[in-house]
Amino acid sequence: MRPGGPGTESRLGHTKPDARADLDGRARLVALDLDGTLLTYAGDLRPTVRDAVVAVREAGHHVVLATGRSLHGTRPVAEELGIDDGWLVCSNGSVTVRLDPRAPEGHLVDEVITFDPAPVLRLMAAEFPDAYFAVEEVGTGFRMNKLFPEGELTGDHEVVDLEDLTARHVTRLVVRSPGHTSQEFHDLVARLGLADVTYAIGWTAWMDVAPEGVTKASALERLRRQLGVAPERTVALGDGSNDVDMLRWAARGVAMGHAEIPVQEAADEVTGTVEDDGAVAVLQSLLD
Repeated sequence: MRPGGPGTESRLGHTKPDARADLDGRARLVALDLDGTLLTYAGDLRPTVRDAVVAVREAGHHVVLATGRSLHGTRPVAEELGIDDGWLVCSNGSVTVRLDPRAPEGHLVDEVITFDPAPVLRLMAAEFPDAYFAVEEVGTGFRMNKLFPEGELTGDHEVVDLEDLTARHVTRLVVRSPGHTSQEFHDLVARLGLADVTYAIGWTAWMDVAPEGVTKASALERLRRQLGVAPERTVALGDGSNDVDMLRWAARGVAMGHAEIPVQEAADEVTGTVEDDGAVAVLQSLLD
């Protein structure tokens, strides 16, 4: 299902343009991945990274957190960064929200893009019958066929029958099979020829399935146009396979130093690793 079709829902309505859009065209759109980019793999946000993000925002640029995390997993990081206004791209582009401290929940949902998970879920379940499957409940948590390992999914968790996961359209399907490798996932996807969805495979045997054509890049391009930022004023920083399209989209795409080779090849440049606070040098360069 393509963005803008029956699976697309906009909830924001008319809002005042962000003030940063009025800075004589000088404002950049700076898209930042979270895990492995701003956050260490232990989930820590180091003070030097936080301070660099704050400085870029104070300089008048649009800082957009663009992540595979769900909304409820992204909001705490935004709060830790002191971000209470602006935009979040969550669930690899399926969910876009505008933070607004005046809103009852502190945010307004701008767009939700969904798809029917049934075809791909049934195919994957036939191949990996012991796998973990979960579908996202926007803003709250996940429904799943069994509890995932501790700490892997945030929010509320509801265990349901596998068929119940296909009952309605969703923003994201998560497939987790600890007994298989990422390469086995890639091989399976190639063999099954999955159609009408977009997928990203993580470091381990973990796959996020999203609506067709929906990526961080597709959501960011929509925001770029809405904010009036010129294409050449876009910057993106990331480390995972779900960041490849975003890095290619940006006029300046920067891969983290620990990213796998295909991710680095999609970027214009490579910075230090997350353990070396590689994001800091990139963010500080935007202040010159």
